[in-house]
Amino acid sequence: MLKVWINGAGGQLGQALNDVIDHMEFEIFNSDVNELDITNVDDVLSFGKINRPDIIINCAGFTDVDACEKDPKTAYRVNALGARNLSIVAGQIGAKMVQLSTDDVFDGKSDSPYKEFDFATPCSVYGKSKLAGENYVKEFTSKHFIIRSNWVYGKRANFVRDFIKLSQTQKLISIASDQYGSPTSANELAKFILYIIETNEYGTYHATCTGSCSRYAFAKEIARLTNNDVHIEAAPSAEAHLTSIRPAYAVLDNFILSIDDVYTFPDWKDALATYVKEMED
Repeated sequence: MLKVWINGAGGQLGQALNDVIDHMEFEIFNSDVNELDITNVDDVLSFGKINRPDIIINCAGFTDVDACEKDPKTAYRVNALGARNLSIVAGQIGAKMVQLSTDDVFDGKSDSPYKEFDFATPCSVYGKSKLAGENYVKEFTSKHFIIRSNWVYGKRANFVRDFIKLSQTQKLISIASDQYGSPTSANELAKFILYIIETNEYGTYHATCTGSCSRYAFAKEIARLTNNDVHIEAAPSAEAHLTSIRPAYAVLDNFILSIDDVYTFPDWKDALATYVKEMED
């Protein structure tokens, strides 16, 4: 039985991994900020060497983009040094390392989807700290999977849940029409991670549900699926609800997966429909 250490287990991807993983096939070690401070290298080394996982999945992160701008030290401690510490122990015990990253490593100025080979030029502190984490993982362990995704939604606070909650008190909601991405179900991302960790296909992957849309179109689809008659107005990011400092164009091309032709994500609308149905059940 393979041992899997899921760090950041309380987050939406960590929860999704626990939901979809076969607990008869894997022995799971869950940790979160209350159990383990990943910015403390000695604590991380001790946990890793005692439990000796075969696979370390780092779902943890300081992901509040606006808060990262106000507190860059914490952003780099968690997103960069935390990833460094986990990759150090992965290298020492021979474990595979999965590092979750983000479209924010790109500047959002492209007019076509970003491939894994495109040069990363982050503009925000969040993006810069996540890229630093990627680089540490590459430096300290060769058996790594760096997985970039975007617009992920699951059981925790996210755009889908925030929009539904806001629509209960607002009759008119302004949503950004100038931000583009690929809404991605945490469950679908978790299924991909469980697939890739059983391979030796190391490297960097873009992993999102297929297709793309604007935030405005995303909100319209959520409203349609939930039979919500709230009025949604297209607006520039600066005037919209539920916005933060994000790349304007955040569409990722699952290029490596497409040329390998071994794994295909569902369309974002189909995955969203499944998610909404599960919320309602």
